[in-house]
This record gives sequence, C-alpha cells and structure tokens, in this order.
Amino acid sequence: MSTLATLPAGAPGAARRPWAQRWPLALAVLALFGWLLWSVSARQALLLLVGIGLGWGLAAARFGFTTGWRHLVEHRDPSGVYGQIILLAALSLLSMPLLAHFPETQAALGPPSVSLLIGAFVFGLAMQISDGCGSGTLYKAGLGVPLNMAILPLFALGSFLGSVHLNGWLALGALEPVGLVQQWGAGGALAATLAALALVAIGVGLWSGQRFSFRRTPRRWIWGALVIALFAALNLFIAGQPWGVVYGFGLWGAKVATALGLFEPTQNAFWSDPGHAARLHQTLLLDVTSITNIGILAGALWVAPKRPQDARPLTSAQWTIGLLAGFVLGYSSRLAFGCNVGAMVSGISTGSLHGWIWVPMAFMGTLIGIRVRRRFGF
Repeated sequence: MSTLATLPAGAPGAARRPWAQRWPLALAVLALFGWLLWSVSARQALLLLVGIGLGWGLAAARFGFTTGWRHLVEHRDPSGVYGQIILLAALSLLSMPLLAHFPETQAALGPPSVSLLIGAFVFGLAMQISDGCGSGTLYKAGLGVPLNMAILPLFALGSFLGSVHLNGWLALGALEPVGLVQQWGAGGALAATLAALALVAIGVGLWSGQRFSFRRTPRRWIWGALVIALFAALNLFIAGQPWGVVYGFGLWGAKVATALGLFEPTQNAFWSDPGHAARLHQTLLLDVTSITNIGILAGALWVAPKRPQDARPLTSAQWTIGLLAGFVLGYSSRLAFGCNVGAMVSGISTGSLHGWIWVPMAFMGTLIGIRVRRRFGF
C-alpha cells in the first residue's frame, strides 16, 4: 500500500505544495463558494466550508479510522482508537444538546436489523483491504493515493446498488430505530454515552497495556479529533442533520444510472421515497452530503504533498482485490446505514443505538480484513 496513506503529518517526506501551486485551488474554492452563496443558498455555501474543514482535519492529522483499528490489533498501539474516543466524546458533548434544544435537527438513526449486522461486519473487513472507510477513501483520494482514487467510483456504484437492494435486506428482520436523546433526554443520553466510551477506553487500555493519557497520545490524534468534532457539530447545526458520507456516494451513482437510462427510480422502494426522489432530480449542489464530500476532497487536496511519496507499486492481484473491496465497501455501508462516519461517529454522538451495534460488528470484520491484507501482501 502507498506509504502516503500512513505517512504521519509533518513527516519529512510530506513537503506540501508551494503557494504557486495552491492558488488555483484557492480560486476554484472561492469561486464555488461565491456561486453557491449567490445562486444556491447560504447554507450550502457554509457547508462547503464545513467539508473543507473536515477534509483538512482528516488529511492534516492523517486521522485514520481504519489505520487506528489496525494498529491496535497488529501493534497493540491504542493511540488511534483513543483519538477516535476523544472525537466521539467531544462530538457527543456538542451534538446532544443541539438535538435537545433545536427540534429541527435530526439524529443519525438507523434500525437494528439483519442488514446492519451483516453490512457492518462486511464493511469492517473491506475497509482494511482498501485501506480506507468512507471518509478515509475521500481524503486519501484528495491526497493522491492511487488505489483510493480508483476506488471512489466503485464505492459510489456499490452504495447505489446497496440502496436499490436495501428494502429486500430489511425484510429479513428489522426493529424500529432507537434514539437515546429522545428516550432519556440530552443529559441522560450524554451521561450514558460518556460512561460507555470510558469503559471502552479502559478495555482498550487493559488489552494493549497502555492506559489512556493525554500526554502519551500523539498530538495529531488529539487536535485532529477536536477539529473534526467542531466541524461535524457545525454540520449538524447548519444542515440540521449529522455528518455523513455514504448517502452522497449512492446519490452520485443513482444520478449516473438514471441519466444513462439504466435505472428507473419510480420502480424502486428506496429511490421512489419523496425525499430521495427530490434529491435525485435536483442538482448535487443542493444535497448536504454531496457538498461536504466535495469539500473534504478539496480540504485534503490543500494539504496534499507536492508529489506522491515513494511507494511500492501494487501488483495486479492487489489492484483487483483492492478495487473489489472498494465496491463491497460501498454496498455494505448502505446496508449498515453508514460507515465509520455515518454509523459510528454520527450515530453514537447523536445517541443512535445502531451506532453501538455497528462498532463491534465492524471490528470483528476488521480482524478478518487484516488477515486478508497480509495474505495479499498489502
């Protein structure tokens, strides 16, 4: 796998582009922001900036959900997982009061279901092979990692097909979504969430032999977590919905399939829903998830190095397995009602029970995915 994918922020080989190479991107972003503000809406213009902030935070800190889990398993290095716990705690502190005080905001609720169990497990497996979850695929594509760039369209295709088949999967068994803020109020939900995160941190510390400490946790994981939490909370406040990634990919795939005459949305339960049907017929620039996804790409591109780092080229077998994993990543994320962002980060931080179900299932999948990585020499 490309060394760029795991290169720590500030590493000597990560020299960034000079201003002479950055100003075209700055002008393009400024032009898009102005056009959105003038022709679309102030909300979408602000969400573009939120997406850029998220992309910058993810890429500059090399905040990897996938690598954090893998380092815990392979090296008993808990720093990445501790960073994720900090992110979840900080975002919960910001999000749950917003949900309680602003009725127009929505939690990232997903139904406990067979679809969730299978989708989360398969997603955890596939993300280790492709070396990226939804947000990881986006920001690493922005950094210029070849495999993640190639995976993007396959992720979109998989997410689209997952949405087409979703109702069939839900027919296998599903319960109503459970929102802790709605059940217990912001105070109760927040207390339960922070207590559960503390228990996870204690368990990780006991297993790894390294108890949590702000002093020992690398700074990039801490400030990256806080930056991402801030912009994710702004996403909830501005858009009225939590940060997500997967829906935008599926929408892109649906638009392409419809435009090519390969798909009739009125014949599908998911895309004939009035809300989804409206987004399908509107410009992508009106979709909340799409505009933040675009912003993430731009934010990552801003901090990308001048040129890709020296990397061992992938073999044809690795390319084949990696691209297949990218497609499966998209499909399974739709079945699981989100990826590490939509299900874990946004789900847990807004009090959705399905987020807590997603994590252990995805982690079990990741144990197998790590073995597959070794088998194919990634």
